[in-house]
Amino acid sequence: MSAPAVRARFAPSPTGYLHLGSARTALFNWLTARHAGGELLLRIEDTDAERSKPELIDLIFRTLGWLGIDWDGEVVHQSQRADLYRDAVERLLASGQAYWCSCTPDEVKARAEARGGKPGYDGHCRDRGLGPGDGHVVRFRVADDGDTVIHDEIRGEVRFPNADLDDFVLLRSTGVAMFHVANAVDDLDMAITHIIRGEDLLNATPKILLIRQALDPAAPAPTFAHLPLIVNEKRQKLSKRRDDVALEDYIARGILPEAMANYLALLGWGPPDGVEIRPMPEIIERFALADVTKASAFFDVAKLEHINATYIRELPVDQFVNRSTHWLFTDTPWPAERFSAERFELLAPMVQERVRTLSEVPGYVDFVFQADPTRDDASWEKVMVKDPALARRMLEAAIAGYEALEGDAWQLQAINDTVIGYADANEISRKKAQAPIRVAVTGRAVGPPLWESIEVLGRDETLRRLRVALDDLPS
Repeated sequence: MSAPAVRARFAPSPTGYLHLGSARTALFNWLTARHAGGELLLRIEDTDAERSKPELIDLIFRTLGWLGIDWDGEVVHQSQRADLYRDAVERLLASGQAYWCSCTPDEVKARAEARGGKPGYDGHCRDRGLGPGDGHVVRFRVADDGDTVIHDEIRGEVRFPNADLDDFVLLRSTGVAMFHVANAVDDLDMAITHIIRGEDLLNATPKILLIRQALDPAAPAPTFAHLPLIVNEKRQKLSKRRDDVALEDYIARGILPEAMANYLALLGWGPPDGVEIRPMPEIIERFALADVTKASAFFDVAKLEHINATYIRELPVDQFVNRSTHWLFTDTPWPAERFSAERFELLAPMVQERVRTLSEVPGYVDFVFQADPTRDDASWEKVMVKDPALARRMLEAAIAGYEALEGDAWQLQAINDTVIGYADANEISRKKAQAPIRVAVTGRAVGPPLWESIEVLGRDETLRRLRVALDDLPS
């Protein structure tokens, strides 16, 4: 069986949470592979034993699964492949394309300062014929002239003059291979055809390409694609010090995975037909690296929440209820025993039309499950304090009308007509008439439809809250 035309890879380092940029990289690799009917391989770059932890590897698996990104074959762990990297360095030493170097960083710096030229290594040990020794490293012998050329799907032809490249380190003095060696060896060994990653790694690419060519001159060059940086509203590269960059943060906010995947696909890529919100199979069908722009991609939280809200609206109500469950039992402003799934299900369709994230759901229904609603001071001041006379009239009218709605008479239309009928008869605007009732019952001036909320809350509890609010009105 012939190899697939596209064989991409995602190669995260398990040294922390999955960054938004890494998630976008994983997605673009996956989209490229799935669009072409190819394969996506997962490689864990866990050579940093001190920072790479099993729980962080599990976190990568979980977050990729949450996004809907699957991979083909067994996961490759670089920590289990050290012998391959060492063998590759030995081959380069044997062919004369690498050499041992005894220079310390301080010596390299001192010579650069003395010659008054560019900083960096000057090839001091190229022809000294050194072998292994304490503190010795192995360096790659870069050609003195010519260019190393990267053919990039997004950036076109990118040239790096070899004269500008130092003889870079392949093997540390500890005997551990550098990142560039592991990448080149693994990509060759895994027969990777497409290397898709962030543009911040572009300057490292000539080193990897030089190692590849030295190890296997007959191997075809892979297709490179360096994705644009993701920036914040100030056009600064996203930073964990000032921006929310962990995928886990957005999961906790109640962003749906299908909405996040859809939005990440738009960070640098635009569908040819201009339709941005669409099912993932359609994105796969239309995705092409040739349509990815070089310009930085602005991570717009408001746009993400707009897309998320669209996906929430499209959920069947029962799925919306199920997906909201986590937030209804996590840090909620009511005791767990007061929660009623039946009551929430009655309000769910109305809440679903209003929230942008699932974490907002409790804030729309908390008044139903609290012993007393949490009063919003601004709402109370605006509605009850600024016009206490109107508030008193409406509360008294609502109390009198609702006291008469006993038993089966407690119905949505009757609840509505009681207040609206009084308002119309007394030439009070319906908006102003409802406001005191809403603040008294829910504690705030906005929320789900009022009459449906009151019906769910029940006659006795509604009357109690109206009377409490009436007593609290300023004289």
